Amino acid sequence: MRTLTINKNDANQRLDKFLSKRFRTMPKSLMYRYIRTKYIKLNGKKCAIDDILHEGDILTFYIKDEFFEAKYDEFEFMKAPKTFPIVYEDENIIIIDKPEGLLAHPDKTYHFDSLVSRVQHYLYDKGEYNPREENSFAPAVANRLDRNTGGLIIAAKNAVALKTLNSLIKERKIEKRYLCICEGTPKKVRGELKGTLQKDEKRNKVSVDSSGKSEGKNVITRYEVLDSNEKYSLVEIELVTGRTHQIRAHMATIGCPLLGDTKYGAKPIRVKGHAGQALYSYKLIFEGISDGSPLSYLSGKVFSAKNVWFEKQGKINI
Repeated sequence: MRTLTINKNDANQRLDKFLSKRFRTMPKSLMYRYIRTKYIKLNGKKCAIDDILHEGDILTFYIKDEFFEAKYDEFEFMKAPKTFPIVYEDENIIIIDKPEGLLAHPDKTYHFDSLVSRVQHYLYDKGEYNPREENSFAPAVANRLDRNTGGLIIAAKNAVALKTLNSLIKERKIEKRYLCICEGTPKKVRGELKGTLQKDEKRNKVSVDSSGKSEGKNVITRYEVLDSNEKYSLVEIELVTGRTHQIRAHMATIGCPLLGDTKYGAKPIRVKGHAGQALYSYKLIFEGISDGSPLSYLSGKVFSAKNVWFEKQGKINI
């Protein structure tokens, strides 16, 4: 028999969600059987998969010891550097200016270094995160960027902050603005692009049908041209929807692919050591957050990246 006490970062989630995070090697069918047959109890009583856990609750387990194996491979995140540009930090969140070329999350081919791993290493050294004291939570990021896109990413230090950030993003209480350099100049100085997006998983590429007649996810992209010359335009983008490669594909559909974005029809180019697409998530606007929110103190705040490699004072800089 073993017991686990629900801490602050474990609270306010369903029992089955908690168990899936804590016991990653346990098959779901077995987990449900353990619950049904009372091999897992909540506060000494029979429980259900949709029971909501509260801080201080005690789970009792009559299961194999193998499921209590270490949750981390000797703290894999310690192999990653602990350095990254911090734009803002408080007790709940960190806003980071992710460098171009850095993965946001570990992937199957390259998992030793990622922004998430760096954040966990950083907080571990600060004494703000210890995996041995957590049952189901690890610091995580609430928004993502492609590997070759730099810009602002929000990391959560605790479970309440992560849940709140996810809700605020879904409710569009955190507005994300991007800067990009496009080949050519859009016909209109500003506009709203609409369409449906289809994804080709094998090619890791998307296409947008501007007629909206095709099946797929609806996409809306707002843009404004800030500066232009004979070859390029500096464009600010507001994502009304946030889909994979949305900006890259949508701008390509109007004949203005992003500089260096060969996947979507642009010419290859190397500028100041940058070989990828000229796209940067440069601004976060927190607005309309209710007073009852744990992150209400951020309402009205605007955070901006200081060094966008292709822009300077609202002008093209390449």
